[in-house]
Formats: sequence, structure tokens, C-alpha cells
Amino acid sequence: MTIESKAALRRRMRAERLAHAEALPNQVRALVFHRPPRPVLEMVPGDGAIGLYHAVVGEAFASGYTKFFIEQGRTVALPWFADKAAPMRFRVHSDPFGCTDLEQGPFGPQPATEAEEVVPFVVFAPLVAFAPDGRRLGQGGGHYDRWLSANPHALAIGLAWDMQEVANLPNEPHDRPLAAIVTPTRVIGPFA
Repeated sequence: MTIESKAALRRRMRAERLAHAEALPNQVRALVFHRPPRPVLEMVPGDGAIGLYHAVVGEAFASGYTKFFIEQGRTVALPWFADKAAPMRFRVHSDPFGCTDLEQGPFGPQPATEAEEVVPFVVFAPLVAFAPDGRRLGQGGGHYDRWLSANPHALAIGLAWDMQEVANLPNEPHDRPLAAIVTPTRVIGPFA
């Protein structure tokens, strides 16, 4: 797959993902990604911070997982960026119900600058598309790929809509496959 076709796939899948998410009835929105399924919970160690994300329009909802883990007494952190060119870091997020501890960052809401920085043991990652073998197509900035390369101990789990699955994705040297992918209807993986 060429860079041009990868960019075209990313544009197409973003549009399809947005259309899918916008078409969901409100009753369904309240139920999907409400809490991690048991096979995923079994992958999450009993201690350490959990990295999640504040979903942008169209992305698989992560707020239910955030609420679930905080209610379980776990430390939850969201991506934090000093600016668009800065490396991704994670800072503690403690108010998933009111989001009073978030401020506007270069890519959307993020924890406040004074929030504690942590290194999660598990990271739930958004994606644009995924392949059945655990490969992920992200937004194109490489933030998660670079963070995961710098933190090889971290377990990466993707959250996606079923319609984001594609038959094949390119495998570039910097890509790190996901440990599993969670959709509203199934858990794909774990992958070795």
C-alpha cells in the first residue's frame, strides 16, 4: 500500500466512521463501550495507571471505560500535549462525569497542565481502521506509535466500531500491533 493509498484509506474510513457514529440512536450510544468485557478486564493488570482518551466525533466512545475504571479506584490518564509537535504524554484525569479537570489542548480536551504525569501499563487507543491481525491505522500523526515504542511494556488495546475493520493494512517498521481490539460486538485477540 502506497503512502497515497494509505492517506486515501484514512480519509475514507474517517468519513465512514463519522457517518456510522452519527447514525447511532441515543439508546445505543448509552450502551456501547459502557464497560470493558470480561476478556479485556482479564488482560488489565490489577495495579498501575490506565491510559484512555477523550473521544473526538466519530471515534469509539471511551468515556464509559473511564468512568468504570475510576469507579473501581483505578488511576486513569488521558493523552496530554504541550503543543502539536510535542510527544504524547499521559496525565491523570479524575472527573469523567463533569470533565472539570480538562482544558483545551492542541488536539482537543486534555488534562490540565498541573495534573500529575503518569506512565500507563495499559493504553486503550482510538483508531481509524484495523486489520483482523491487530494492526492499527491511526490518525496519521504517529503519536501512539512513538509513545508505544518508547514504552514497550505497555499493553495497547484498540477501541473501534465493527465497520472500521479492513482486510489488510500496511505494516511499517514503526507500527506496533495491538494486543486486542474491542468493538461493540466482539473482542478480537488477544494477539501474541
